[in-house]
Amino acid sequence: MNILGRVWKYGDNVDTDAIIPARYLNTTIESELASHCMEDIDAAFAKGVRPGEIIVAGANFGCGSSREHAPLAIKASGIACVVAKSFARIFYRNALNIGLPILECAPAVEATEASQTLEVNLAQGTIRNTSTGKVYQATPFPPFMLELIAAGGLVPYTKHKLAEKG
Repeated sequence: MNILGRVWKYGDNVDTDAIIPARYLNTTIESELASHCMEDIDAAFAKGVRPGEIIVAGANFGCGSSREHAPLAIKASGIACVVAKSFARIFYRNALNIGLPILECAPAVEATEASQTLEVNLAQGTIRNTSTGKVYQATPFPPFMLELIAAGGLVPYTKHKLAEKG
């Protein structure tokens, strides 16, 4: 599972209110959430992001409340992967629950600039900056997590597994 995309870069402690402001939490319509994603810290994001692009961020990405709206807004905006120095624990779990791949790799974050292009191999855990040629290593996802991500998250994955058992 490879992802190739342009980078949107953010700093440390991007909280769930910055990802999707609380004033928009009255909806679960993914396209509506996407249209307001990051608007309070980056007004250009929602209109400029393209499918397959990548967020690169500092430490503690997704801190704050436990709302699932934050990773939903990111995924619905077209972001294919988030690479950060670290993630807030509940954001990490929520992201994987909805099938949004996320990787921790501080060296890649430190060496990557906005608008550069990254190639991410989830199975190998490699992050290659195509702009510089440098390759970084994150922990690869085990096969069952790759299946979960490919299925679109925990619920679709579980439904598929149950259907297989008949």
